[in-house]
Amino acid sequence: MRGRNWIKALRQDEARQVRARIAELEKRLTTGTSAGGRQHRHEAGHELRNAKFRLERLEECIAAMP
Repeated sequence: MRGRNWIKALRQDEARQVRARIAELEKRLTTGTSAGGRQHRHEAGHELRNAKFRLERLEECIAAMP
């Protein structure tokens, strides 16, 4: 059976992945290199908002772990 440290490490890894995705989305939105125009930027904006929300929850979860 795995302990809290293993779960915390999983959450930290997931948070790193979400941070990387946020950086990618922000770069794509700010540089204007999104193929597909307005609709694609709109979808990327939604994904960015969801990723930021997910990261916030992960950080809260990690902070609550001893």
